[in-house]
Amino acid sequence: MQFTTKIPVQKSSFPIDYDSKIMLLGSCFAENIGKKFSYFKYQATTNPFGIIFNAVSLEKLIRRVVENKKFTENDIFFHNELWHCYEVHSELSNPDKDLFLSHLNSILESTHRHIAALTHCIITLGTSWVYSNIETHEIVANCHKVPQKQFTKELLSIEQTEKSLENIILLIHSVNPNCHFIFTVSPVRHIKDGFIENTLSKAHLIAAIHSILNKKFSTSLEVTNQNRNYFPSYEIMMDELRDYRFYAEDMLHPNQTAIDYIWLRFYEHYISESAAKLMEEVDAIQKGLAHRPFNPNTESHQKFLAQLNLKIETIKKKLPHVSF
Repeated sequence: MQFTTKIPVQKSSFPIDYDSKIMLLGSCFAENIGKKFSYFKYQATTNPFGIIFNAVSLEKLIRRVVENKKFTENDIFFHNELWHCYEVHSELSNPDKDLFLSHLNSILESTHRHIAALTHCIITLGTSWVYSNIETHEIVANCHKVPQKQFTKELLSIEQTEKSLENIILLIHSVNPNCHFIFTVSPVRHIKDGFIENTLSKAHLIAAIHSILNKKFSTSLEVTNQNRNYFPSYEIMMDELRDYRFYAEDMLHPNQTAIDYIWLRFYEHYISESAAKLMEEVDAIQKGLAHRPFNPNTESHQKFLAQLNLKIETIKKKLPHVSF
């Protein structure tokens, strides 16, 4: 007897291993998967400018990074005792203007280097609903608790999201033609927009991504559709995990069990088989480091620590980039 419908997932033709350079961009679900890569000590960077929910705002940031267009005083504003930027998340906001600009440009430079070296870019879109600043007519990535009356809300069309995704691919390929893309839609429900509105929003994202997967771009760049893939995290949550026991207390976000399950499905189809043994070794070390003994001064615990240090030194020889 089967009690769930299994979502078919295509095996990746460009699997991720410990030599891969990965960047995860987008919604808070990108953060969830990014934590998994971090735990297993992959060379991964997650949302350097914070969580970004829509494709237009992602495109704007990628364009700024690729073109190395520095942030200036014209890009920031002061509100509620902090300096903010409409292009980035509030977690980066700062009470010191100079420090804020310096930090933004430092992130920009490091992100530029990361993009130039990427093997995989994983993009998770959260919503098609966006807010435009009435004064500038620009779509913002974050409203920073500025009064609602200063924005208009709109639904990005399928074509608008598709165009932004196309531009993201072309921008990254202009500096790194070997980068592979994995697109996914966040399973987090944005109920503040409304139940029907959330479904419409997700439908627009799914339609745009699937349109871009096999699209041939009219450009002088050699852009092949063989390096684009779709991972069905949204569909896995909706169909395989069709039960509220897989949601957090807010009934909107996947709980840890759901995140672990979706990661397992990702691992099965996108992680190289050659990396599995190394992941087991890293996992054993992580569990050892998390262990808290009742009596740390016992001889047995000192032996445990010595064995753990030996495991760490062994894995560092195999993976020089790893640090615990």
